[in-house]
Amino acid sequence: MASSSSSSSNSKWRYAVFLSFRGKDTRHTFTDFLYGALDRGNINTFRDDEKLPRGEEVASELLKAIEGSRFAIIVFSKNYADSKSCLDELVKIMECEAEKGQKVFPIFYHVEPTEVRNQNGTYGEAFKNHETNADEEKKKKIEEWRAALRKAGQLKGFELQDG
Repeated sequence: MASSSSSSSNSKWRYAVFLSFRGKDTRHTFTDFLYGALDRGNINTFRDDEKLPRGEEVASELLKAIEGSRFAIIVFSKNYADSKSCLDELVKIMECEAEKGQKVFPIFYHVEPTEVRNQNGTYGEAFKNHETNADEEKKKKIEEWRAALRKAGQLKGFELQDG
């Protein structure tokens, strides 16, 4: 089902790293390269597999993988905020950072940290789409997404603008 590299630890953590990314932006480029490097380093890494079912809610398998990961690497790309699933993952990651001490490392791939933090540019456009015809329940979820993006956008991370 999901891809994970070799296991190298018997700690309380099921995975060393959880990779969060927008598949259509980086799955076959940057994220594949990053996953391969982690795998070659024998770092037990979870990334969702294209075969996992897609849905409005993050699948329970993904939630368990997030909770069971010591570190989370979030690859923020141009279309990350278009994905409800990515945003739901992000909310869970930021909860785990606060509640479980999970370490979070953002990578800003062809986006500026301020675009993520302030939800402007492509992130602002994505939120305009999310807010269209949103009922009260969805508005609450949108606020959770915005708060998670603000928090993650303030973390020290890596900015990659080329290649």
